[in-house]
Amino acid sequence: MSASNERQVRRRRVVYIPGYDPFPPRRYRELYRREAAAQAAVSGHEIAVAPGAARTGWRVDARIEGAEVRAEIEVLVWSDIVRASMGKGIAATYAQLLRTAWTYARTGALRRLMRLRKGPVIAAFYPVAVLLGQLALALLAARAAGAAAAALVHPWAAALGLAVVWPVLAWFRRQDGRLFAYYLMHDYAFSAAWGGANPPALEARLGDFADRIAEALAGDRDGAPDEVLVVGHSSGAHLAVSVLADLLRAGRVPADGPALGLLTLGQVVPMMSFLPGAARLRADLALLSEQDAVAWVDVSAPGDGCAFALCDPVAVSGVAGPAKRWPLVISAAFTRTLSPARWRALRWRFFRLHFQYLCAFDRPGDYDYFRITAGPRTLAARFAGRRPSRSRIERPLSGHTSRAA
Repeated sequence: MSASNERQVRRRRVVYIPGYDPFPPRRYRELYRREAAAQAAVSGHEIAVAPGAARTGWRVDARIEGAEVRAEIEVLVWSDIVRASMGKGIAATYAQLLRTAWTYARTGALRRLMRLRKGPVIAAFYPVAVLLGQLALALLAARAAGAAAAALVHPWAAALGLAVVWPVLAWFRRQDGRLFAYYLMHDYAFSAAWGGANPPALEARLGDFADRIAEALAGDRDGAPDEVLVVGHSSGAHLAVSVLADLLRAGRVPADGPALGLLTLGQVVPMMSFLPGAARLRADLALLSEQDAVAWVDVSAPGDGCAFALCDPVAVSGVAGPAKRWPLVISAAFTRTLSPARWRALRWRFFRLHFQYLCAFDRPGDYDYFRITAGPRTLAARFAGRRPSRSRIERPLSGHTSRAA
């Protein structure tokens, strides 16, 4: 561990990369404010949240573990790209369904993902099943309407029943705020559309993200922070991996700069890395697993059915080399870190559980999002000596292991 990782943190820059989420950064600010207060009440932290220097962020002044720390947290925004990808009509969404299912089946990724973790694969089947079920109900409604028209008007009028298909599907589309079928379908289609590669708009945005992190490492008029912490949640995890890999390749991580950490939460890396076009991501995973400039901790929990829990993203993607040292794969252990009553309340709220990593725990273990983002120890120091989860999965299962040059 370098000296920069051992120093006490008084100033930290946190760069948060969300997953496939159309919502603005203020959603994450309010989530942090609410959950930090809840964790403070349990753990005795003192945490104050205020507007930050970054337009898409906030400032945290905290006293944790007997030390005062100031953290500037910034959300790196790609929600506009997400919203653009979601702007599909009903027919286009059903076409996405067919293309996405065919992509994962044709490439063998679906079969291999099911051997890895069934939970996120079942979650992927959910929008397919719901959308096909809605179509079946719309066709049944059309059949009933056609039979009524044939009985009341003329047998040839049965064809008029097809006119109800579109209104029924449109009604279901309006209910998606509760069902999330269209949202999830767009999410999986976004991953599959380029066969595992990033679309050009997102690739360009990753360049902007790299610039922001490089600026954080360089510091501001008050000097460099003691730590720059990059947090990637859900599909934001693989984006964070690629951004940091780009910075390392370009020599933009100063050897004498702040400690640099990567915290990936609830990752879904295999959904991308198992596809044939993910050569860039696989190369990034391999690079980040072997370097010593970035401490990488990967946190997930078997109770999160939307993540590839405890799957080492490097190893399962088939790109682990003999020099691999990262990530440290640990469990948030929801069944132990949440009280029985809290676990019962959240157990079947799958989307809420997928965000639990950013929330308070009423029986916190060594994973505490607020100690990590606003406490006095670097990510590397906080988990130094921590053994990886014994139940982690490291078996290489991807059928595609090529890497970008």
